[in-house]
Amino acid sequence: MTDATTDVTEVVETEAGPARVTWHTAKKPRLVLGVSHGAGGGIEARDLKALAAVLPAHGVSVALVEQPWRVAGKKVAPAPKTLDVGWRGIWPALTAPGLPVISGGRSAGARVACRTAAELGAHAVLALSFPLHPPGRPEKSRADELLGAGAPTLVVQGGNDPFGKPEEFPAGGHELVEVPYGDHGFAVPKRAGITQDEALAVITDAVAAWTGSLG
Repeated sequence: MTDATTDVTEVVETEAGPARVTWHTAKKPRLVLGVSHGAGGGIEARDLKALAAVLPAHGVSVALVEQPWRVAGKKVAPAPKTLDVGWRGIWPALTAPGLPVISGGRSAGARVACRTAAELGAHAVLALSFPLHPPGRPEKSRADELLGAGAPTLVVQGGNDPFGKPEEFPAGGHELVEVPYGDHGFAVPKRAGITQDEALAVITDAVAAWTGSLG
């Protein structure tokens, strides 16, 4: 028995080209989480797959969004403005069920979610592995994007993320959950005090509890 209908995919036309949305729909949904990938990977990322498997049982339909550049088979992400155009274009598909929508993403996708949340009227924002700065360049902070989201925001960050460790994040209106030993992709070393499955459970448990707290 399953709590979700998986792999229902639709193609959505945007001004940046066709995007693709794969729905994992809860039986009795109360929220939609639209979540996109980063600049170096797709919706097969371990955290996105884990959330799509777990959240529908908690009343959250998960829409995994592939940006137009990925659908087109390109290996390099376009400029942030183009990513924002693609995300704006898929938003009507996310709101079509008539439910509050959490705008989410991992890495570059988290930046997109934060930058566009206020204008799109996102119910909340989920930022997975938010790239607070380029590796080794803490002076190139992107904190203003996170702090300007304008909606309840949950950041889930690996303890060893070179793009910004949890302790580097500024105080603000967001919540932050640390995945111990996790890198930018939430991978943990074999000798860490936590297994890969346990690391993923930290993510899914935290997001499930947070979505349950949203009004």
